[in-house]
Formats: sequence, C-alpha cells, structure tokens
Amino acid sequence: MTAGRTTATRVRRGSNLPRVGDYNQVVVLEAIRGHAAGLSRVEVAVLTGLSAQTVSNICRRLLEQGLVEEAGKQGGGPGKPRTLLRLKPEGRYAIGVHLDPAVVTVVMLDLLGQVVARRDRPLRPGAGPGQVLAEAADDVDAVIASSGVERERIVGLGVAAPGPVDSAAGAVVHPPNLPGWDRVAVRDLLAASTGLPVVLDKDVVAAAVAEMWAGGVGGTGSAVFFYLGTGVGAGLVLRGEVHRGASGNSGEVGHLVTGRGGAECSCGLAGCLGETSAPLHLVHEAQRLGLGRWDLDAGEAAGGQASAVVAGHRASAASAFAEVCALADAGDPTAVGLLEDAARRTAKAAVDLVDLLDVEQVVFGGPMWSRLERTYLRVVPPLVRSSVVSAAIHPVEVRGTVVGADVAAVGAGCLVLEDAFSPRSATLLLSH
Repeated sequence: MTAGRTTATRVRRGSNLPRVGDYNQVVVLEAIRGHAAGLSRVEVAVLTGLSAQTVSNICRRLLEQGLVEEAGKQGGGPGKPRTLLRLKPEGRYAIGVHLDPAVVTVVMLDLLGQVVARRDRPLRPGAGPGQVLAEAADDVDAVIASSGVERERIVGLGVAAPGPVDSAAGAVVHPPNLPGWDRVAVRDLLAASTGLPVVLDKDVVAAAVAEMWAGGVGGTGSAVFFYLGTGVGAGLVLRGEVHRGASGNSGEVGHLVTGRGGAECSCGLAGCLGETSAPLHLVHEAQRLGLGRWDLDAGEAAGGQASAVVAGHRASAASAFAEVCALADAGDPTAVGLLEDAARRTAKAAVDLVDLLDVEQVVFGGPMWSRLERTYLRVVPPLVRSSVVSAAIHPVEVRGTVVGADVAAVGAGCLVLEDAFSPRSATLLLSH
C-alpha cells in the first residue's frame, strides 16, 4: 500500500479554539500523511487553517512521540529553507484480523498502512467460535513475534467479520456464513486473550476504510466498494467518510434483485444478487451446464455439525469456482457466459447504488475478485457508464481495489489507525 494522496488532496480544517488540541493534532497528522514527500510547517498551516504557532507546537509533539520525522529541506526561493515533515512508518503499528468464513488472516500494518507481517490459516471444519478466536489470538502473537516489533508500539487490534454486527457490544450477530456465531463477543474475547484494545467492524466497512487509507478514495470523494467473497456486500464512502448506518450494518446488498431468473433466495424471491453471484451458486450452474462434476459434499462426515458441512462445501466450492474462472479466462464459451451474466447482474446493482448515492467510483475487491477481475472489468464499466443518471455530469470510475487480496484484513488494521489518527466530525466535542 502507498501513502497515496497527492498535493491536491483536500484536508480537513483545524480549529484555533481552545480545548481542541487532540483534534488539531490528528488534523495535522492527516495532512502530513496525505503527502508522502513531506510538508513544511508553513504548508501544514495553510492546508489546515491553523495558526503558525499552533502548527509548530503540534509538530514538535508529533516529533517527540515518534509519529513524524524530518524528511530534508525545501528551498529554491527567498528565505531560509523549510524542513519537511513526513509520517514515520515505524512510529506505530496496528494488527488486523479478518474472520472470513473460510480462512482467518492476520496482518500487521505500519503507520502508512503497509503490511509488515502476515499469517493465515483455514477455518477448520467443526471449529467453534471459541476455538477459532483462540487460534486467532495465537496467530496475533506469532505475527508480533515474527515482526520484531515491540508490543508497546502496537496501537490496537481491528477485526473484520461478516455482518451483521452489534458495534456497541462488539459482537457478531448470527452471520449467515458463520453458523453457530450467534452474538459472539469477538471484541471482548480477543481483548482478553491478546491484551490489546480491539475494535470490531463489518468486513465490507473495513475494506472501504482500507481503500481510503491507501489513497484509492481520497479527500472528499465518494465510492461504492463491492466486496466479493462467500457472499457480496458493499462498503459506502460518502464525502470522504465511511458510512456505517444507524447500527453499523449498512451495505447489505445481497437481496437487491438484479434480473429475472436465477435460484430462489432464502427471502423467497428469485434473482437476488447475493444468491446469483455467490461462488457456490455459480459452481452449481456450471455443473448444470456440463462444465464439470465436482464433489461439493466433501466434509459432511467430519463431525456432522452444520459448521463442518458449510465449511466443507465452501472449501470444495472455492476450488471448483477457481476452475470455472480459469475456463472463462481460457475462452470457454459456457464459462464466459456464466461469468458475464454474473457481471451484468452486478453492474445493475452498481448502477442502482450510483444513482441512489451519486458516487464517483465503483470499486471491486475481496477474496474472489482476482478470479472475476478479467470478466468484470470488461463487462461492468461500459454498462455502468452508459446507464447511470449522473454520467452526463461527472465521470464514474469502475476499477479494482488498490489494496490487494487481503483488503479486509488490511482494513481491519486500518480501522485501528483511523480510530487513533484520523479526524472525524464526531471527534470534535466542545464542552461549554
């Protein structure tokens, strides 16, 4: 990942009112973070609207805390050359954990959001929430040990999990793709086992945060991030802030009806995006069309529990899905048609969301994105650009994530960095 933003990035304005020092400090830090080559104190003052003395005091504190470092001199004009300041990558670190229905991924990020250590393990059939979280805590310890980073420099641990989530309680609430995880207190359990402060959010929200932290959506930009995994969800970025909704569960787009036909969904309708674009559904369709005969029942005998059955199906489906996508990439007409139909349905959902929210970007990512990228980037962009209402007023960019396959795990770590070092409107609470 890169620090990302250019010198044209719009920066939040600070306040010269008293009792807002913490807010101003993160405003200054965000301004510096957005300019990888560094900023002088004078430039920071211009960007943030803070007084020169306030900026000087804040920058001194940031240097003392090891969050920024000097990056040479800026000269060329009259007067004394100005010292540039930039973010110090090793100033602080964050841990990100992605609880995917098939695999648990743990990453360590530096202050720029770059991955410095990583570890993953498959979700074992039959493993309950307690065992999965205990193993995740072991992986966190292993990642910290392998990185050589002092534990005191780790700001906290972020967790990205399938929704719905209860943000206030720090719990997942019966996510459809994690059977048996009903009101599991993920935040408190991991905090107790790792000794780190923990924040929990939906995987689609985390992915959107990662995209912003990497500079893919900067300034006051707006975007819809389609997360393609075991299911499909959408992370929403509106005017430079991730939109979470009243309970932190925005982005549930699986029941958008995006076309006629298709398997009947659990909601009773046919043609729902989550059902028709799911890898397992596409594999079943491939079998029906004669593309292959995969054993999707492997694992049913492993314990007889619902979680074991689902995990067994998922592992088998992932391998079969990869084969279907490989056939499409090789030009097999049946496989191409199957993925193109899924892409057209996704494009319809993208158009609906762009029209509803008037965003500037549609971004794709998640565990299945690398398999679908070639087909989706050929089919979706022209359909979106030719259909959205706002196309005559502003362009709508359609692209893949700048973060990579671990976008949810990286986003989980970025949740911690955002919470600690990014100014939000809710941060500025003035008492009278």
